[in-house]
Amino acid sequence: MDFTVARTFSSLYIILDIVWLLFYAVLLLYLKRRMAIIAGLIAGVVYFLIDYGIFYQLLGTRHIEGADPFWFLLWLSMSYGFTNLTWIWLLFDRDGHAVEWSLLPILGWVSIGQLSQSFGSGFGEISISRGTGSYHGVMALILCIGYLIVIINNLKGKEKINILRLLAIGIGVQFAWEASLLICGIRPANWQPIVINSLIETNLGITYFYFIHKYVTRRWEEDLSVIS
Repeated sequence: MDFTVARTFSSLYIILDIVWLLFYAVLLLYLKRRMAIIAGLIAGVVYFLIDYGIFYQLLGTRHIEGADPFWFLLWLSMSYGFTNLTWIWLLFDRDGHAVEWSLLPILGWVSIGQLSQSFGSGFGEISISRGTGSYHGVMALILCIGYLIVIINNLKGKEKINILRLLAIGIGVQFAWEASLLICGIRPANWQPIVINSLIETNLGITYFYFIHKYVTRRWEEDLSVIS
């Protein structure tokens, strides 16, 4: 199914989001969640390579009005990639603070969206959109392979992975992002982005993130100290 994913918002959103990201990063540093920060930064770079390199340059499915594409997509990718992957990483840590770690990004997204909509009339307007038909099939294949690996792992009697928890995190993180955009009036009120994007876009990588987290945390603590 091909549909258009679009957003229209004030450039004040970018300013507020950068302030929020700095606060969030400083908080993680203060709490010695350095591994989560590294994961988030790497994810931001990967998101940028995909969004700018593939969606914008190669496929031409990403369209931007009111901002320089390179710098805008660098901010967007780092913002969403950093927030998403730190959130997922912290949930995988299972430190008993899943509610607190989940509220942080949601509060940030909703507050920034509402403030920019209320006080952003004097700032420039930015409109972005992208089609999905050219790559959602590939995303679905990546998602399918990841979950097949987990299913086969469980059926072979190896260490059982909680598939329902992976689904909850993979779908829930994207849903929170899509819902915040919808609530703030930034995303048009269409059902496809909040349903289809939530099922596919972040969820496609959740199984791979799980194995990466498992590999890394067996060797290093969250503060980057080596596990003896």
